[in-house]
Formats: sequence, C-alpha cells, structure tokens
Amino acid sequence: MNKKLLGIALFTLTLGAIVYLPTLDAKNMNTESSITFVQNERPVVDVVFVLDTTGSMSGLIQTAKEKIWSIATTMASAQPMPNIRIGLVAYRDRGDAYVTRTVDLSNDLDSVYATLMDFQADGGGDGPESVNAALYDAVHNMSWSQADQAYQVIFLIGDAPPHMDYQDDVKYPAILASAAERGIVVNTIQCGNMPTTVTPWTQIASLGQGNFFQVEQSGGAVAYSTPFDDEIADLSASLDETRLYYGSTEEKDKMAAKVAATEKLESSASPASRARRGVFNASIAGKTNLLGENELVDAIASGTVTLAEIDSEALPESIKPMAPAEQEAYIVGLAEKRSELQRQIHALSADRDGYLSKKVKEDGGRKDSLDQKLYDTVKEQGGRVGFEYEDGPAY
Repeated sequence: MNKKLLGIALFTLTLGAIVYLPTLDAKNMNTESSITFVQNERPVVDVVFVLDTTGSMSGLIQTAKEKIWSIATTMASAQPMPNIRIGLVAYRDRGDAYVTRTVDLSNDLDSVYATLMDFQADGGGDGPESVNAALYDAVHNMSWSQADQAYQVIFLIGDAPPHMDYQDDVKYPAILASAAERGIVVNTIQCGNMPTTVTPWTQIASLGQGNFFQVEQSGGAVAYSTPFDDEIADLSASLDETRLYYGSTEEKDKMAAKVAATEKLESSASPASRARRGVFNASIAGKTNLLGENELVDAIASGTVTLAEIDSEALPESIKPMAPAEQEAYIVGLAEKRSELQRQIHALSADRDGYLSKKVKEDGGRKDSLDQKLYDTVKEQGGRVGFEYEDGPAY
C-alpha cells in the first residue's frame, strides 16, 4: 500500500480510538491505559441473563430490549476495561412452546440483540415455571471464559417460583453449588410482588453468592428518550457502513450473518436503543462488536495485513473491480469517515449524558430503578475480582 496513504489511515484510526471516545471511556481511564487494553488481551465480563418469557413478563422483555446496550456500556466502564460477552437463556415451562432457549456467550452483541428481539412473552399463567432447567443451562451450557481475570455473573429475572416437583430436574441448590465451584455469581431479580417467589429467589441469590432485589412488573428501568437519539442512531448506521470484510468464503459468510443482525436491529429497534448502541460501538469497549472479525479497514490500519498480502478472491466484493490504487484510496476514505463519525457520536453522547443526568435528577435520582440496582450489584461484585467502577449507571 502507498506509504503516504497508509500513514494517513494509521493516524486517522489511532486518533479515532484514542481521542474520540464516548463518555464511558473518557470518565474511567486515561489515554495510556486505553492503549494498553486495545493492544493486549483484556479481562472479561461474562453476563448471562436468564429471563422468564411467559405472558406476564411482556413489560420486562421490552425493557430488556431497550436497555441491553446501556447495560453493556455500564459493564464496560470498569478499570481495567473488560471485554464484554453476553448470553441469554429464555425459559417458560413444560407444556409451553419451549422450556428453555439459549444464546451462548458472545462479544457479538448485535447478534445476541437480534435474537433477543425475537423473544415474545407467551404461555405460563399456571404458577411455577422451569427455573431449575434455565439455571442449569446457564451454568452448564454456556462457554464461560477461562481468563485469569473474569467477572462471571448470572441475572435470573422472573416473577414466578421454580417447579420443585419435577423429579427429573436438577434442583437449584445443586446447580448453585456447581456455579460456586466455577466462580459464577448468581443474582435474582423478582418482577412484581408474588409472595411465593420471594423465598426461593432469596435462597438462590444467597446460595449463588449474589444479591436479591425486587422491581416493578415492567422492570422499573429509566426509559427516557432524548433530543439527540435520532441523530446518534443515524450516525451509528453510517458507522456500520464503514465496515469491509475479507477472508475465506466461510469467514465472509460469518460476517454476513453479523451484518444481517445489524440490519435487523436497525430496521426494528427504537431510536433510543440504536443511539445507545451507537455510543457503545464508537468506544474502545465496543470495537469488537462494531467490527467483528476480518474487518479490512482496521486490519490495514493496524498492520495486521497489507492489500498485497490478500488474495484477490479474499477481498470484499465491493472493491474487487477497483485497481490497487483505487482500493487504497477507498480504504483511506473509509478510515477518515469512521474517525469523523466517532468524533460526532462522542460529542453528541456527551450532550445526551447531560440531558439524561438532568432528567434523572428532576425525577428524584431514580435510586430504585433497575439501572441503579444493576450498577450497584456490578460495582460490588466486579470489585471482588479487581474491577473498579467509579461512575453511575449508563442510561
């Protein structure tokens, strides 16, 4: 690649990664530590949401769809900055459309979110649910990290107690003993105030070395929209368009599935949710989710590959017809565009944060919100394994 063009690309992307960070990174780390954790393997936060998807949980499911990016942003605000992976276990009961459905832990949050969007509340209505089966899947059927520094946590969210009368179920005391051996913390969030749920939810949290708390049936999350959401969402969509994928047919197909997940959420998610995603993706913490694997602009800028090293068939389809000089110029243009979009998202996210802080303050601080309770739990439990959280929850 032309040295002048490569130099521009390297400078542009490096500047974008170091300077144009959204609020979560600027608040929680200095430039030197930011560079360190981009270049080296980062510690891990693995979080699995075990979610009751029966009919009474429609409000909470919608809350989860709206808040998953805020949750990721909050968890990513630790020092040292972690790699965030999220997994899902949806559960109902025997006789419903399914007992459990799982989405394995992944740092491709777009694909996790696209699956979450398909979850709908239905079934149930007959008291206890298959909580034990869901907890078993969360503990035993997820690819939990083996990293030296990892905060591994389950949030069990539902309104009804577990079936303890299914003879072929592994019961939650045995499941939680396995979780403790693996270093997995289990928290419980009771939605609503069904009296028969309090005791088992409290016991599960205690055995899981976690916390129990209650929220209103709909989840009780902070759910403000802002005047900045539409513009951030549009900028985020433009940021997605700076991605180019190269590699084998299998590698390209894998990233095509990721792009399809992105297109699904862009067409269906609310502007507020897409704005939260944009703020996350424009940060260092969100880089993996934004780019995925084998992303050409970043690979060229980081020196991972050069255009000359890539077989023509492995190149992205969109640049194959171009002459080499055109390919180089096009990649530099995308690098410059990406950096400018990151800068704009960062500026608007600061305005958005200020607006939300004022709204929360006017609303009494929302100390009992789901957002605050999740943040307090993550701050305390993440501290046990060396993570420091200094700022409040992201909204």
